[in-house]
Amino acid sequence: MSDDLELLPDTEENRLLAASVRPEGWRNPEPAGRYNLVVVGAGTAGLVCAAGAAGLGGRVALVERGFLGGDCLNVGCVPSKGLLRAARAVFDARSGAPFGVGGGEGVRPDFGAAMERMRRLRADIGRHDAALRFRDELGVDVFFGTARFTAADRMEVAGAELEFARAAICTGARAAVPPIPGLAEAGYLTNETVFSLTVLPATLAVIGGGPIGCELAQAFGRFGSKVTIVEPGAQLLGRDDPDAAAILQEAFCREGMALHLRTEVVAVERRGGVKVLQLQREGVQFEVPVEGILVGTGRAPNVEGLGLEAAGIACDRDGVTVSETLQTSNPRVYAAGDVCSRFRFTHTADAQARILIANALFKGRRKNSSLTIPWCTYTDPEVAHVGMYPADAAARGIEVDTLTVPFSEVDRAVLDGEEQGFARVHLKKGGDTILGATIVARHAGEMISEMTLAIGSGLGLAAIGNTIHPYPTQAESWRKLADAYQRRRLTPLVQRLLRAWLAWQRKW
Repeated sequence: MSDDLELLPDTEENRLLAASVRPEGWRNPEPAGRYNLVVVGAGTAGLVCAAGAAGLGGRVALVERGFLGGDCLNVGCVPSKGLLRAARAVFDARSGAPFGVGGGEGVRPDFGAAMERMRRLRADIGRHDAALRFRDELGVDVFFGTARFTAADRMEVAGAELEFARAAICTGARAAVPPIPGLAEAGYLTNETVFSLTVLPATLAVIGGGPIGCELAQAFGRFGSKVTIVEPGAQLLGRDDPDAAAILQEAFCREGMALHLRTEVVAVERRGGVKVLQLQREGVQFEVPVEGILVGTGRAPNVEGLGLEAAGIACDRDGVTVSETLQTSNPRVYAAGDVCSRFRFTHTADAQARILIANALFKGRRKNSSLTIPWCTYTDPEVAHVGMYPADAAARGIEVDTLTVPFSEVDRAVLDGEEQGFARVHLKKGGDTILGATIVARHAGEMISEMTLAIGSGLGLAAIGNTIHPYPTQAESWRKLADAYQRRRLTPLVQRLLRAWLAWQRKW
């Protein structure tokens, strides 16, 4: 997050949130001697580290320069999913005709009311990350201010010196803004500012077709913004399955969004009250005028101003450098979450924080590489994945078999009117070992965990097939993949042997 400590707009909901995660008039405690663990950053990783270590009996200090809860609570997962749910309600109200429900274009969404709902829910959820809870219930010393290492075993915050046996860097990441000429002068939004809006922009350009850009582009489009997405790559969601990206692209086009793939933003300029994007695709330049610009071009780790050199902690453009056990180049200091991980998800930060506690405080040897990490982009339909893609397997010299079940063959998806999706699994060739899986569905994020459990527990696809799935559900698609695998095992030789056996049985 930025250092701006103002939650906008100034509403009752935001004042309630601030009272939880950055109480006015907060007085930092006197340092309590040498801490078992000092945690820098109170996002997901930092909060889990602090709560976990204190719950196990450690003397813990938690340092935060902004608001407790970090990006996830304040400007990430929580507000975005609140807005996405409201946008989905708008879409469903307009799309009820095939189900015998009227509405259509007569539906008039209230963007301001949806944002107010989001702020209210965010403030309520924020109680879990409250400073008073961490201080009074969990016994954590909470310090507000900017932390700076001054030696290998100590740091300074707000004029106080904190000495530690171990420290955890959990400072997260921030929106990365590309150096586009004129962008700063024209003005733009990121995930850190977009949730402060109270009025819907009539036209919106989204720079970047990754998860953040796609989720917010669809949400704003459903509320009524005329949305243009500009993406330099050949597809949306560049790291995901191309077939999944194609389905999402079709959905966006059906909803009236303009997509410019393989397109660069050359410059931005303000002309009166309009912001004009100068775009270039295959050598051809053209312009798109808009009211607002949202930048969703990735994340940059927060490592500046921490005094890492004074503590002998190495870092690079990707963040703090850590070993498999999440230890930095300073053996006293560990890191977790977006500041050191290429998988920048809340659930990854949570999982890494648990590894950090075991390794930093109890001399564990748990490895970051042992984590099986799923991810999901919460568009409609959602795109979820876990494990390897075929290219990942090929890089490791592993041959792959891929099986796919389109949702047009899944009864519940047909009944739901959600046939535009699929479930796909990548198996180690010649067996049922699951290497990776992708699902494109309205609730894909709710369904990917079955495959995550299977991969993490070493269960093959046959185990999925032997598991009874309730009918009709879309999750039954996983069982259908297992059935497809079993059919492939029914080779001509096996079929001849089975026919011979059954023919022999008929004689008795």
